[in-house]
Amino acid sequence: MKRIVCIFLLLCATVSQAQEKSFEREVSKISKRIESIAKEQKDSLKLKVIAIDKRLEKGEITKSTSDSLKKELAAYHARRIEKLVSEQEALLQLLVQDKTNGKIASSGEFDKDYNEEKTFTIGSKTFIFKDNEDYYDTQKEKKEAREKKWSFHKKWNRRTTSQFVFAMGINNTLTDNNLSTLGDDYQTWRSRFYELGFTWKTRFTKEPSQLYFKYGVSFLWNNLRLKDNQEHVKNGDVTNIETRIDEMLTESRLRHVQMSFPVHLEWDFSSNKTYSDGRKRDVTNNSVRLGIGGFAGFKLGTRQYLEYKDSEGVEVESVQYDNFNMNVFNYGLSSYVGYKDVSFYVKYDLNPLFKNTETRNISMGIRLDLD
Repeated sequence: MKRIVCIFLLLCATVSQAQEKSFEREVSKISKRIESIAKEQKDSLKLKVIAIDKRLEKGEITKSTSDSLKKELAAYHARRIEKLVSEQEALLQLLVQDKTNGKIASSGEFDKDYNEEKTFTIGSKTFIFKDNEDYYDTQKEKKEAREKKWSFHKKWNRRTTSQFVFAMGINNTLTDNNLSTLGDDYQTWRSRFYELGFTWKTRFTKEPSQLYFKYGVSFLWNNLRLKDNQEHVKNGDVTNIETRIDEMLTESRLRHVQMSFPVHLEWDFSSNKTYSDGRKRDVTNNSVRLGIGGFAGFKLGTRQYLEYKDSEGVEVESVQYDNFNMNVFNYGLSSYVGYKDVSFYVKYDLNPLFKNTETRNISMGIRLDLD
């Protein structure tokens, strides 16, 4: 019995000693943090005052402005010291309360990456103390970093931008450049074109303006559907449009695919943005746009699709692979007018669609220029 009592008293003494040591260690850490807070804030204030004096020497600010900034900084850091020290005093009060109640415990083992002065124990809970970033310094550093990044990349003054282009609409032909011949041979609403491509627009001047040089590359799928049971027939160097006699055609479509390189002069009437420091940012595709120019390209392939029912009522689909005497190279004029990303688009071939003819392709539709 005496042995048990002795062991119990020894354990109580050990716990009490551990608590005393833990309490002293926590008080010491709080004291060191208070000293560190005062030193950090004073050093920060000193560096800022030196920076203000340098600006004054260079003539960037006046003496009155310098004095005003110093007073503002001194008041700011005084408030910071008061706030951060009061937080440590509150922790000290909790520590004393836990000591009084006998709840103080050892802070235990911590990760070696943590500074012991940044840890705090209340009861069985261990906290890691992290001082908040200086708001004044943080905002100033962020602003300087942002301005440096913008100055390096010059994102606010890019002269060249890129767009993805998609266009679609009706496709047809004119004979002898006569607008009255539109739709004579081909169905107006069922003859369609589709265009996919990329363009780049470069500002002519170094400073933001409204005049651009626009250029790019596109792929076009042009479809021409004939009327009145007709089809394209190649006779030597000439391609004729002839009526099918033996079957009734449900589909007679000539498709030619081409690669095109458009070039336009574009007026973009978007209002440029002006910042408080006088810089101007080039804003595009945010208002009315007008483009005038042309294109040049070449055919990638041509084929004719025919669908009909034979004499026994069987549906037949026929695909004829041939160039049908189409000119391989083509060039022409194009223009568009629109608002923001959407434009009305017209393009007209200057060279004939077929060799030994005066038939020229014309397309009209909607164009999207997406940044």
